[in-house]
Amino acid sequence: MTCCTMDAESVMTTSNSCASAEEIVLASHPLGEGLRQLDLSVPDMHCGACISTIERSLCRLPYVTRARVNLTARRVSCTYVEHLDNAVVDPSGILSAITEAGYRAHIFTPAAPQTNSLRNQLLLAVGVCGFAAANIMLLSVSVWSGADAATRDLFHWISAMITAPALIYGGRFFFRSAWNALKNGRTNMDVPISLAVTLSYAVSLWETIHHGEHAWFDASVSLLFFLLIGRTLDHIMRQKARAAVNSLARLAPRGALVIAADGSKRYTAIEDISIGDHVFIAAGERIPVDGAVTAGTSELDLSIVTGESIPVAVANSAEVRSGAMNLMASLTIRATKTAQNSLLAETINLMEAAEGGRARYRRVADRAAGLYAPAVHLLALLSFLAWGSLGGDWKHAMLVAVAVLIITCPCALGLAVPVVQVVAAGNLFRRGIMIKDGSALERLAEIDAVAFDKTGTLTMGQPRLVEMVDVGSEERAIAAGIAAHSRHPLSQALLRSAGGKGQRFDSVVEIPGAGLEVETARGLYRLGHMEFACSIPPREEKEADDSLSEVVLSRNGIALARFYFEDTLRPGVAVAIRQLGLAGLQTMILSGDRQAVVESTARLLHVDRWIAELDPKQKVEECTRLAEAGNKVMMVGDGINDAPALTAAHVSMAPATASDIGRQAADLVFLNDRLDAVPEAICVARRAAALIRQNFALAIGYNVLAVPIAIAGYATPLIAAVAMSSSSLIVVTNALRLNHWNRREQLRHDGKHAASAGGSI
Repeated sequence: MTCCTMDAESVMTTSNSCASAEEIVLASHPLGEGLRQLDLSVPDMHCGACISTIERSLCRLPYVTRARVNLTARRVSCTYVEHLDNAVVDPSGILSAITEAGYRAHIFTPAAPQTNSLRNQLLLAVGVCGFAAANIMLLSVSVWSGADAATRDLFHWISAMITAPALIYGGRFFFRSAWNALKNGRTNMDVPISLAVTLSYAVSLWETIHHGEHAWFDASVSLLFFLLIGRTLDHIMRQKARAAVNSLARLAPRGALVIAADGSKRYTAIEDISIGDHVFIAAGERIPVDGAVTAGTSELDLSIVTGESIPVAVANSAEVRSGAMNLMASLTIRATKTAQNSLLAETINLMEAAEGGRARYRRVADRAAGLYAPAVHLLALLSFLAWGSLGGDWKHAMLVAVAVLIITCPCALGLAVPVVQVVAAGNLFRRGIMIKDGSALERLAEIDAVAFDKTGTLTMGQPRLVEMVDVGSEERAIAAGIAAHSRHPLSQALLRSAGGKGQRFDSVVEIPGAGLEVETARGLYRLGHMEFACSIPPREEKEADDSLSEVVLSRNGIALARFYFEDTLRPGVAVAIRQLGLAGLQTMILSGDRQAVVESTARLLHVDRWIAELDPKQKVEECTRLAEAGNKVMMVGDGINDAPALTAAHVSMAPATASDIGRQAADLVFLNDRLDAVPEAICVARRAAALIRQNFALAIGYNVLAVPIAIAGYATPLIAAVAMSSSSLIVVTNALRLNHWNRREQLRHDGKHAASAGGSI
């Protein structure tokens, strides 16, 4: 069910629609070539009709060159020229245009905290209407059982008093939206809903005042209760889709220590750091802007850039990217980009752009639903006029019109998708898979390719010892004892392989980017890469294998032992790849890791194709290229660097071990370590898609049968409400069939279908 609603919460705002032209100019971002971009928060948007209305209103302004609406973020990005016909443009007309279209608009402020006030209000409204409906139904049972006139009138009055506050409190979301649409010359799905609820209450109150036998208060509240359930589910899913961008923005430091020309340090807001400024970064801090190292040596966690969990050594002149974590020692960098153009900001922008695309995915359905409202109004009006003109009983004609409005209420259509999403979410959760965005099920059922990140997805991101050269018990104990003094992943893997036991050493020194060393009575021991550990090459050179990481133990520059590590494959990965391949789905690896490592993993798992050494933007570009080629790609990744690709892909999935940003950007998260959760989720999505199609057929079939009965005058508003509720119950019952579905039979069926038709799971 898609309809415009007045969003009660105004998040990320600093001013109202009366902002001055000076404030708007200051809030705009210069784009060069005389263009500026203004970002606005429009909290009242809720459907595709809102998007098209706002974009048309803005594009009518002569100085606006482009307007893009992000429905999930309730945000509008508007690009305008600074000068038009040799005159300075007054950009306040942008806010005026949105206001005249019937929406509140505010200057967008990313740092403002977000609240869950609307979600809480919707949940309270569902509770109030559910409680009211239950009590009115109890009173109605007594009336239906044959209560005498006085008792019947009393129960009707009690029902009226219960209904009134419930309609005001629960119906305000629909009434505000309907009024907002009507006063601006538009219509939406909330207009027939508001008319049905209001007229049924008004007619029921009229009947109660005149001691009528029938009243339909229960119909009004029950209708509202079911509609609020669908509205609440839709809002919660949109909120979850927004969580990844908010968390990624929180990674960015608010400021940093800038070194002045005289050597003094001052704390500077990140947006005030200019190109060429020298910035001091202590160990444990994130890099605030892209730059180059001018002083210091350290190791960085670059998982936000490459996804690789192994720290990377940096020294003088090395390039660093914003968002990377400084692990070992303090650094001084020279800023080469501003905060607005750095990697972290670019990653956030990529995710927001992908969000906007995902919102457009629903526009076709929104526009189709928009045709429903005028059709319902016309049908009810014609029924009213026909019965009033032909029969002369205008009261009965009003009851027929109300019954038509109620019986044609899109409640079953509105629940057709959300209820399947809820049941499927429960089904997936029992299988160890969490779904965060209900629309992901529909998109997951359509995919024809699956792209995997490597480190942390196909592998566990935990190195393990696979080979040793010239290693005896003494060498292994020495190496483990030295490794115990480091938190480096390779040191920890070496220590685990020795069972946590090794010789005791004091005064072990860790050299960032090189390794460990300790001075003993027997000489200087070093543990690290070959160049650091050995001044004399080993006697027997091992054939190079770039897919393995090498650690050398030496004494006085002479190699004693060599250890080789590889990443651990995730359990079930081979089975998952094989199942996807047999089902006709193309598999690929999109990784930021080294080419040799990615190639080795792809060959081992028989993956169709692979691309290595990709940064976040390149991963998004590859997903976009595949989409333009007609593919619908599922992205499976875990790192911060995968977040934009997870958002940009047709649908996405991440393991529970993923970074917070990766988990929030993904549509689905699997809780166990096994990768066969991927084909498992695809199977459930296929079944859910079939049930959604069945629900639409049932809802449409209900209208085909019920509407003629209502028009013919055989359905009172109460019968119409019961029929509407029954159609909703049928849709819910059909969705519950998903819980009795046998996955093994589905796999067998889909495998045969894929073999014969070249399809997917």
